[in-house]
Amino acid sequence: MFLYVNGAIVSKEQAMVSVFDHGYMYGLGVFETFRVDNGHPFLLDDHFQRLREGLMELGVNWTMTKEEILHVIDQLLQANQLESAYVRWNVAAGPQDLGLYTGEYTEPTTIVFMKPLPVSSSEKDATILAIKRNTPEGVSRLKSHHYLNNVLAKRELGDANKDKEGIFLTKSGFVAEGIVSNVFWVKDKVVYTPAVETGILNGITRLFVLKLLHKKAVRVEIGYYPEQQLLQADEAFITNSIQEIVSLRSIDDYEYKGRMIADDLRQAFHKYREKLWSRSEVMEE
Repeated sequence: MFLYVNGAIVSKEQAMVSVFDHGYMYGLGVFETFRVDNGHPFLLDDHFQRLREGLMELGVNWTMTKEEILHVIDQLLQANQLESAYVRWNVAAGPQDLGLYTGEYTEPTTIVFMKPLPVSSSEKDATILAIKRNTPEGVSRLKSHHYLNNVLAKRELGDANKDKEGIFLTKSGFVAEGIVSNVFWVKDKVVYTPAVETGILNGITRLFVLKLLHKKAVRVEIGYYPEQQLLQADEAFITNSIQEIVSLRSIDDYEYKGRMIADDLRQAFHKYREKLWSRSEVMEE
């Protein structure tokens, strides 16, 4: 595996950061994961808008143009001999003295990881987690290095259930999100999903799905919902930027019968991506 580290393409054995990096010491950093399909990154502008907003909240001064970002992605695709890839773009605060720092970070650490896209299924099972979703560290949840809640949830599932998704509830018992996904469900042709105010990450794919549903004139309700409502739905699915749309076969003992909305969304994703590829090819010619 080859990585990008602060301006250089290096092997994973050569990749190093300072022990004084506050991304390591205090978890001050954010990241984005996204797909590259046939050389084309998907929803790139949306991902980097969120990245920049998160860094601004953390007081990290990070400047990189879209052209520079695309150049790094192209370099890594070539170095790793890939056309399609899983990308994790990671920006940490950078080195500072030992102790909590309240000034602006001006030397951030940028690391970009790339690997082949994992083989993903269009459906999976899920379970309600015993561990509750923690509250965001700030006003809203960042896609940050503070990942202990997710790690503990994954450990709760254990290796025997590594292919399952775990569904968080809030401390008050409302449906929140998956360990690595946002949650949607359908009842009587209405699509439901938890509000951002429950403390969930406002996923890029979540937002894209909401736009698609609006375009298709599908009724959507966003709010606070108890576990029982999720477990009485006709259909349920989860979303993230790598797997995109995954139908849920079941949550614990409850089995879902439908997958019509999820299948329709998958087709919409495919058509949208094909349009982007065609537009890009025309521009290159």
